[in-house]
Amino acid sequence: MPRFTRLIEGYRRFREREWPRERERWSELAEGQSPKVMVIACADSRTDPAQIFDTKPGEIFVVRNIAALAPPYETTAGYHGVSSALEFGVTQLEVEEILVLGHGSCGGCAAALTGQFDGAAAGEGRFIANWVSMLHGARDQVREHHHELDADAVLEMEWEAVKLSLANLRTFPWIAERERAGRLKLHGAHFSIAEGRLYVLDEVKGTFHPA
Repeated sequence: MPRFTRLIEGYRRFREREWPRERERWSELAEGQSPKVMVIACADSRTDPAQIFDTKPGEIFVVRNIAALAPPYETTAGYHGVSSALEFGVTQLEVEEILVLGHGSCGGCAAALTGQFDGAAAGEGRFIANWVSMLHGARDQVREHHHELDADAVLEMEWEAVKLSLANLRTFPWIAERERAGRLKLHGAHFSIAEGRLYVLDEVKGTFHPA
C-alpha cells in the first residue's frame, strides 16, 4: 500500500475518532493559537514532541530541524527558518517557556561528531554539513574526552548540543531580555528512544537527570 494512502487512512481515523472528541477545542483553535511553550526538537521521525509530552492540539509551538539546534543570533541575508520561528514564538505568540529537546541515537549529532559530511561527502548543497558545523566546538570538546567515538561519545555529543542551543538562544536580544526580566524560561532535555525516558538538564550542575 502506498505510504500516502496510509496517511489518508490515518486522517480518516482522526476524523472519525479524535475530531468529535476535540470538536470544541478545534473550533477555538480556528480562531487563533496561544501556546505557552515552544519546543525546539529534532526532525527525527521517532521523536514527536506532541506524543512524548502527550499534549493536545495548540498546547505547544514546535520547530523541528536536524539535531534540534538553535542557531546563534545573526542578521545576515538569507532564509533563517529557525530564527524566524523563534521571533514569531517569542515576540508574537509571547510563549513563556522554550524547551530544547535533544534525543538519543541522533544522526545529526553523530554526523557532527564523526565528520560524516566533511569533504566530498557533504553533498552538492552542503546543507547538512553547514548546519551541523555549529557543533564543531562541542565536537572538539567531546573528542578530547573520548578516545573512541562510541555510544558514550555520541550521548555526550547529544547533551552538548542541547547546552549549545541554550547558549545560542541567549544571543537573541529579545530572548535574553525576557529571560532577565523573568518573562521567559529556557529548559533543556534529552529523550532516550531506547528507554522511552526523558532526562532534564540541570544547567547549574551541567548534568541531565530523569524527569
